[in-house]
Amino acid sequence: MYKNKITQALLISAGLTVAATSFSTIAAEVPEGVKLSATQELVRGNGTEVASLDPHKTEGVPESHVIRDLLEGLVNQDADGNTVPGVAESWETTDNKTFIFHLRKDAKWSNGDPVTAEDFAYSFKRAADPATASPYSWYIEMTTMKNAAEIIAGKADKETLGVTAVDANTLKIELNEAVPYFVKMMGHTTVKPVNKRVVEKFGNDWTKPENFVGNGAFVLDKWVVNERIVLKRNTQYWDDKKTVINQVTYLPIENQVSEMNRFLAGEIDITNELPNEHFRRLQKEHAEDVSITGNLCSYYYGFNNDKAPFNDVRVRKALSYAIDRDIITKALLGQGQKPGYFLTPEITANFNPVTPEYGKLSQKERNEEAKALLAEAGFDSSNPLEFTLLYNTSENHKKLAVAIASMWKKSLGVTAKLENQEWKTYLDNRRQGNFDVTRAGWCGDYNEASSFLSLMQSNNSSNDPKYNSKAYDGIMAKALSSTSDVEREKLYAEAEKQLAEDMPIAPIYQYVKARLVSTKVGGYASNNAEDKLFTKDMYIIADK
Repeated sequence: MYKNKITQALLISAGLTVAATSFSTIAAEVPEGVKLSATQELVRGNGTEVASLDPHKTEGVPESHVIRDLLEGLVNQDADGNTVPGVAESWETTDNKTFIFHLRKDAKWSNGDPVTAEDFAYSFKRAADPATASPYSWYIEMTTMKNAAEIIAGKADKETLGVTAVDANTLKIELNEAVPYFVKMMGHTTVKPVNKRVVEKFGNDWTKPENFVGNGAFVLDKWVVNERIVLKRNTQYWDDKKTVINQVTYLPIENQVSEMNRFLAGEIDITNELPNEHFRRLQKEHAEDVSITGNLCSYYYGFNNDKAPFNDVRVRKALSYAIDRDIITKALLGQGQKPGYFLTPEITANFNPVTPEYGKLSQKERNEEAKALLAEAGFDSSNPLEFTLLYNTSENHKKLAVAIASMWKKSLGVTAKLENQEWKTYLDNRRQGNFDVTRAGWCGDYNEASSFLSLMQSNNSSNDPKYNSKAYDGIMAKALSSTSDVEREKLYAEAEKQLAEDMPIAPIYQYVKARLVSTKVGGYASNNAEDKLFTKDMYIIADK
């Protein structure tokens, strides 16, 4: 089994054909001797109310958690983060520019309709279509799919996108550039399919439980806003016979202490995260339930580069330098997070970061440099800097914001007014540029440095800080068009160096994923760097 997974990963990274039979089973595998509970229901904390369940209108992690159960793309991931077949049972390419995906003939929508290549062609075009207003349309452009950039810019018809349904079970995708990691990119939420007939019949209401049609292992059953989303097992799913869980419930709990208490009371099986201040106690008293894994995510603060005084690099650098990342990672968090001096996490595949010069200084030296920079920019005790720091409602985010504002006040005399907003409002205001400084986080859409570094390109619609650098764009253009892994790695390091020079954002720390997971949950993927958890892979163990 292990040998097959290694072979599989090597074949995929090389872009070669992989037959479905060469893969290990990707649904739940219950170890011999494990007694299953008579009630197979899972309850998960999800952090906040989702903004949408339409894969082409979402951009957040909470949404992806739920959509991963409801919709299945061309490929999935296994427990170790390896790319495995989804709707596509095999694929091939000879040049990493033209990819042929062979769809399984037993894939069905929850209403019994077959899932076809045309469904994927329609969905990709819908995601790229400006009329859809997808916040992640840039992702289609990032694949270098033919005509994607022109379609997104409104200069070409969506029907010209480089995706073709050759027949019902064969999908051809044509790229402008060779992208050796393209197949990995096909596991993202934005490239999951939607049912054309249902979407066109119900419009924005297609995601209501009474209208919803999906092709994942589960289907939407109930959705009570700000209370719960309940999914039930989709009996039409092609691999349903290997699914064990019958129902999964997602709870939008923003307060980590409340979530912890409900877990300890037995009401939740998997929490979204932990309350930082209770971490050490939980580790001592409930060690068997505490799960800490590496996570392909970075936490940072974004500066509004279009707005004075944050259009001054000296101000941006001063605020970034004055953040004591060691205190944050060791004292406030203390779960294994690493101080962040670059955007891309160190655990990213084939990425070897070089710590920028400011990251090599002591905090005292950084503070002195920050004071000098701020004074140069015209801010001192007689003209103190004041601004608003925006964050989405969360006790953990609030605690960090309070701590960082205190650091700025103490070392620079800066006053940061804290403003929290609920998730959807926060996303809207961030996208529209209605902020001074904002809390942000980014998780890799695939395990490659470009998944992070492309975020800061000027043409990326998720570039909320509005960073616009010809030098940076040029470096990334070279990297994304390079067919050499060695050259790309050097260019990625150069891109990080440019970010440190321009400081459009202040990297703060590299995530770990710390949460509570009940010992009765089997099949939990504790080694997936992207935290891609599929309920179909899990099961509930009977009480001993």
